[in-house]
Amino acid sequence: MQRLVVVDDEATVRELLSEALRFAGFDVTSVATGAAAVALVEREPPDLLLLDVMLPGMDGFEVARRLRAGGSARRVPILFLSAKDAPDDKIAGLTAGGDDYVTKPFHLRELIARIKAVLRRAGDGALVVGDLTLDPDSQDVSRGGRPVRLSPTEFRLLRFLMANAGQVVSKAEILAGVWRYDFAGDTSIVDTYMSYLRRKVDTAEPKLIQTRRGAGYVLRGPRP
Repeated sequence: MQRLVVVDDEATVRELLSEALRFAGFDVTSVATGAAAVALVEREPPDLLLLDVMLPGMDGFEVARRLRAGGSARRVPILFLSAKDAPDDKIAGLTAGGDDYVTKPFHLRELIARIKAVLRRAGDGALVVGDLTLDPDSQDVSRGGRPVRLSPTEFRLLRFLMANAGQVVSKAEILAGVWRYDFAGDTSIVDTYMSYLRRKVDTAEPKLIQTRRGAGYVLRGPRP
C-alpha cells in the first residue's frame, strides 16, 4: 500500500481528503503545518506528499525547497494543492520542486488520477540515450560518465524528452507533460528551459537535443 502525507491547515479539508484517499486504497498520514510536514517526511519519507501552499508559518513552497535541499526526503514526489491558480503561483510551485500542481476546488477522481500519474513517473527505471543516463530514483544525471547538475524543472524536462526519445514532441505536449498545464497558450517557457538544458547536457558532440521548426523538439541518440 502506497503511503501519502497530506498537509493542510484546515482540519475539515485535511480529514475529508485523508478519508477519501484511504477509501481509494492509500495509507494516509496528515499534518497541519509546514514544520510538521518537514519533520515527518524527513523521518519517514512517504511515497508522495500532498502539500497545501497557504500554510501558517512555513508555506508549502518553502517546505518543498527545504525537502529538495538534501537528505533522504529530497526525492519524495510533491503534489501541490492550492486555491492560488495564477500562472505565477503554479510556476513558483513547480520551480520549487513540485511534481504537479492541482488547484482547489478539484474533483476527487482527477486528483487520484494525478496522484497515480506522479507515483508512476517516480517509479520509472533508469533512462539511457547514447551516453546520457538519467536515474529517476536517485535523480542523478550523467553524460559520458560525468555528472550533470540540473534544477528540478530541468530534470523533469530531460526525463520527459528521454522517455520520448526519437519522437518529436510539440511545445504543447511538453507543457502538459512537464508543467502539467498549458500556461494559457504561452509556450515561451519551453524555449527558455530547453536553452538551459542544452547548455548543461549538450556540451559535447553529438548534440542530442534537436529542434524541429514548426513541430517541436526531439532527443535523439547518436546514429550507429
